[in-house]
Amino acid sequence: MSLSMYQASVPVFVKFLTALAGVIDKAVAHAQAKKIDPAVLLGMRLYPDMFPLATQIWEAADFAVKGVGGLAGIEIPKLGDPDTTFDAAKQRLAKAVAFLQSLKPAAIDGSEARDVTLTLGGKPRVFKGQDLLLTWSLPNFYFHVTTAYGILRHAGVEIGKRDFLGLPPSA
Repeated sequence: MSLSMYQASVPVFVKFLTALAGVIDKAVAHAQAKKIDPAVLLGMRLYPDMFPLATQIWEAADFAVKGVGGLAGIEIPKLGDPDTTFDAAKQRLAKAVAFLQSLKPAAIDGSEARDVTLTLGGKPRVFKGQDLLLTWSLPNFYFHVTTAYGILRHAGVEIGKRDFLGLPPSA
């Protein structure tokens, strides 16, 4: 049995966006316990020329929504600007997950060779569906989810690989 475009996209994005929401919960608890202004965490970066945590979260949701929306050939919902609170970031992730879950496999399957045009840096770029998913959307998505995780881990939030993967705590 072959892997469908739906199977390679929606469940993957949903799993990791949900895991990222769980990581945010731990960041909130960490900020409260250590009396850290959450805005400080949202503004943290791994390096000065990299995006801050708030933008990493926004980018992760954006790459998932734009990639799958493009594959489905539907209007892509606008997610707005990066968030200034953890609550707003979690709401963004929940909206992205709800959008992804609203799509049926038939809307995405068979999109491997479909031309998908995304506007990048103000310029249109045409991808074939499979290339969009495998060489653009998924790699960028994982980069931003991983970077968000790395920022919070560097900030001392007690998270581990199980949190990144969205797995329950080990017994």
